[in-house]
Amino acid sequence: MRALVLGGDGVGLQTTRPAPTPAEGEVLVRVVRAGVCDTDLQLIGGYMGFSGVLGHEFVGVAEEGPFATQRVVGEINCNCQHCWTCLAGRPTHCPHRTTIGIAGHDGAFADYVAVPQHNLHVVPDAVPSDMAVFAEPLAAAYQIPLQLSLTRTDRVVVLGDGRLGNLCAQVLAGVCDAVLVVGKHPEKLALLDALGIRTALLADLPRDRMADVVVDCTGSATGLPTALGLVRPRGTVVLKTTVSGTQQLPWASIVIDEVTIVGSRCGPFDRALAALEDRSVSVLPLISARFDLSDGMRALDAAKQRDALKVLIDVALD
Repeated sequence: MRALVLGGDGVGLQTTRPAPTPAEGEVLVRVVRAGVCDTDLQLIGGYMGFSGVLGHEFVGVAEEGPFATQRVVGEINCNCQHCWTCLAGRPTHCPHRTTIGIAGHDGAFADYVAVPQHNLHVVPDAVPSDMAVFAEPLAAAYQIPLQLSLTRTDRVVVLGDGRLGNLCAQVLAGVCDAVLVVGKHPEKLALLDALGIRTALLADLPRDRMADVVVDCTGSATGLPTALGLVRPRGTVVLKTTVSGTQQLPWASIVIDEVTIVGSRCGPFDRALAALEDRSVSVLPLISARFDLSDGMRALDAAKQRDALKVLIDVALD
């Protein structure tokens, strides 16, 4: 099969890689469409030390199991379901987990991917594959209101006008009345303006430290220091950014101002699919480019460009 593989010599397209053999409890999924995430780019930069097939945002067709012949999306954390962490209701933090396309498990930038059956969700017929491929990042956005007790009056700032920042802003705007997205790209901010969500350029932002919650979706090591300059004392900073390398930060202000730092990762797929089905979140305007898997290297290059939002990889017909 074809696959975009990250190894010691970098990333490249392989055309004769064997299809994965599903382990016990896994099913083979024929990938239809995949999305390039900033995490994929960070992995290429050395984050997590991953080697293998990249890609964790996908929609495909189950080749076997209870969902055979149906379109599916998959949660990325492959947990054991038996350890004390899983049994305590924290399966995304299973100490034995692998993560599709990120840690110890080949991903979906390939013709086929093996996925645990319990990770799969059937895509509603009303949700086209171009929308379903957003299920994973949209679920990550819905994780924020699960972690925080938000109210309508909370003042929220989302840092970053890229694909994840856009999705987080849309989700949070359904919970809080005062959501502001801060970015550097007028053309990306315009997509949010069209949805009635307030935006501002970073260069024009007053540093009044009045935000109750700041969400860092910048994909940059500068995100957290910027967030700390905006959040009020005893406010909350939500970190959605993963960055390769080591970051340094003066921690005194966090202690002095009693700021809460919340790491936020994967979220509820059922909620994301419901939002895609009822069109309460707009995702199609985020698609900025698409490439066939055979041109996967160009897809990765396109995702690195300043004006890129979501780059899709077409793998097969639905």
